Parts: sequence; C-alpha cells; structure tokens
Amino acid sequence: MTDPMAPSAPLAGVRVLDLSRVLAGPWATQLLADLGAEVIKIERPGAGDDTRHWGPPFTTRTDGAPGDAAYFLCANRGKQSVALDIASPEGADLIRRMAVDADVLVENFKTGGLKKYGLDFDSLKAVNPKLVYCSITGFGQTGPRARQAGYDYMIQAMGGLMSVTGQPDGAPGAEPMKVGVAVADLFTGLYASNAILAALHAARASGQGRHIDIALFDVQAAMLANQATNYFVSGTAHPHGQRPPQSVALSAVPLQRRQGGDRRGQ
Repeated sequence: MTDPMAPSAPLAGVRVLDLSRVLAGPWATQLLADLGAEVIKIERPGAGDDTRHWGPPFTTRTDGAPGDAAYFLCANRGKQSVALDIASPEGADLIRRMAVDADVLVENFKTGGLKKYGLDFDSLKAVNPKLVYCSITGFGQTGPRARQAGYDYMIQAMGGLMSVTGQPDGAPGAEPMKVGVAVADLFTGLYASNAILAALHAARASGQGRHIDIALFDVQAAMLANQATNYFVSGTAHPHGQRPPQSVALSAVPLQRRQGGDRRGQ
C-alpha cells in the first residue's frame, strides 16, 4: 500500500475538512486519508467524536489511564484532530476560513443543520467555488423523510437487508436479523468516498465544486444488488431468510469446533 504521507500518494496535496462523526462519514474520510489526503477532523471541545467513548475496550494511555475506545480507532486512522465549537460565531468563522483552502468537506449533520451557522454548501461555495461538499444523512436532502435521523440498525430493517438475513421462515430462530457490523454505514462511507473522488476530478477540470447528497437508505437499497433485481424481474419477494437458487452456496453452514480452536463447515 502507498505510504499516505509520501508526496507520490494519489491524494497528496488534497485537504479534507471532516465535520462528520461516528462511522459513515469518518469511514469515507479515513479512506481518503489512506490515499494520501490531509484530513482535518473537527471535534467537539471536551468530548470529541461520540465513538471515543464507545467502549470497552479502550486503549491505555502511557500514564495508565483509559484512552480512546477501539471503535474510534477503526474509523479515524491518519487524521489530524482539532477541537472546535462550530456553534460559536468564532468557531464557525474559523471553519469558513479553513474552507477557503480546502478541497473537500464532509459532514453528517441533519439536513439543513449547518445552515444556521453559515456552513452549508451555498455559504461555503461563495468563498470556495471549487469545494466538493459531501452531506451524509439517513434519507437525503429532499423528500418526506429528509429531516429524519437515520441509523444503521433502522436502515438495515427499512432497506430490506434484515429480510434476507438469518434463518428462513419456519426454522428455529427465524426472525429479521441485523448484520454483525454496521454495513449500511460502511457501504455509505464507500459510496461517499467514491463520489468525492469523481467530484474532485470534475472540479479540477471545470473549476466548480459539487454538493454530494449521500443517504444511508439509498445506499442500503442499492446494495441489495441481485436480491433487488430478482424482485424487479420476477415481481416476487423472497420469503424471509430464503436465498435465491443461484446463491445456495452462501446459505448458512453448520460449524463444528475442531482441535486447535478453528471452526469449519461440517
């Protein structure tokens, strides 16, 4: 893998302001950092990103005191952190000044939440026309649910993933089942970083930035992939937990513990 600090890294020279927190946004900006971008993470004074406290487990500081939660570390590699109160006039003004020299800004506030601070896309576009501004929300910038918060657990349910996960109807333990990691958040981060790269490419050619609207619900619907197109083609929804014939190899496989602790299919 390319050293993200090397001048030859793909995104060397790209500056990202990361106003996001928890997982989807930080995952996107971490991917950009891995590719060499300078990512400046803006955090709340005195508390920081919520996930710094989502433990155990926690790291241990050199003085023996608990450090950050492992959860925070998984999505914030390679970033610089700044404690800044964007709700204060001074803090918001500093963000605007930082945006002048930024290439990308990523945020996951509720739709319209940054406008009252003068940190929405239109306000920052006025000071930096080339800025690529990525908003990550539960349901997008428009529509009947635009103002509603979205979380991975509810998006997995609403977006159909739980309906194709777990034991089939009639089997022991059959019920809608959440995937073990926050895949809606993670896929949203991947979609966001991909869109940001495309917008950066376009901005270098045109001199104009873009407002990227990424919704967890849209991403979850898209990542149903063949399960979704099977329905569109056939008009029939599969019963809960039932895999289509072409994916029988992906069905649940009983495991047994063997000597040495490894677990393999029977």
